Amino acid sequence: MTDLLTLGETMVSVRTARPMRLGGDAHLSIAGSESNVAIGVARLGHDVTWLSAVGNDEPGRLIERTLRAENVGTRIRFSEDAFTGFIAFDQPSHDITRVSYHRRGSAASTLTPDETTAAIDALAPTLLHVTGITPALSDTARAATLAAVRTAFAAGAQVSLDVNYRARLWTRPEAATALRELLPHVHTVFASDDELDLLTDANDPIADLLKSVDTVVVTAGGKGAWSHTRATAGTPAEAHTVDAPPTEVQTIHSPALPVTVVDSIGAGDAFVSGYLSATLDNLAPDARLTRATTSGAFCVTAYGDWESLPTRQDLTLLTHTQGTALR
Repeated sequence: MTDLLTLGETMVSVRTARPMRLGGDAHLSIAGSESNVAIGVARLGHDVTWLSAVGNDEPGRLIERTLRAENVGTRIRFSEDAFTGFIAFDQPSHDITRVSYHRRGSAASTLTPDETTAAIDALAPTLLHVTGITPALSDTARAATLAAVRTAFAAGAQVSLDVNYRARLWTRPEAATALRELLPHVHTVFASDDELDLLTDANDPIADLLKSVDTVVVTAGGKGAWSHTRATAGTPAEAHTVDAPPTEVQTIHSPALPVTVVDSIGAGDAFVSGYLSATLDNLAPDARLTRATTSGAFCVTAYGDWESLPTRQDLTLLTHTQGTALR
């Protein structure tokens, strides 16, 4: 068994601290929403597995090596026929990051339903985490994501979905169609305010979503985050039916921690990793939000998608005044 299984594309990343056209030194690493979450949850002490396909190439080996060094278990198919994706970050101005993708036709886009369902059957995860990025990669990746959430949900696992809309990968109508077919098999949804319309056309999107999912977490950057939780008179099984009982909504807000933002890339994934870790620890909704906002705060204080994610021992460090020397 594993605490958390996640799946999706991780790419080799190249990052420069100024416009890339000027050349100069660059930092080589890896980047991917799902692997960022996997690293974050693993650092917080949980057993985590990441599933994907990469090219049988050196970039693919870098991804495998990095994740294993972070105590993330891997189920990787090394493809002879497709390549490992690549992403470039440069910064034309402070905390404005420009992203260039080179991923069309990558190995991760060839993920299949057989691979995802086999992983769930073998690992019996307590929690499955998916994002809206993976189904945007290809028709087979979309089918693989849907098969994963259906299989995990049927097996009694908790399923979480981070919308993570990427306009370069698909249109909003395409995203809405694919994401809405996942919702009947999802317990927790993470979205920003401007992503909620991808999940429902209702005038009150939170109330509408809570007819089927248990929790909707809405993030708003420096304004913090809100957790909206369903409390119904019915059973969990009834809550995922069309005729679900009336919904009572419990809403909790957690403000963002006051830290100096160096690089906001990866903050959403860090937030999700903290929330999922707290979920695995069976913490109350307010404590889940607190750990999530703390993890997000750690991420934005340094460059990189995942490098500054906290360990469990680090979580209290941000309670100290900035500039404190711990001796």
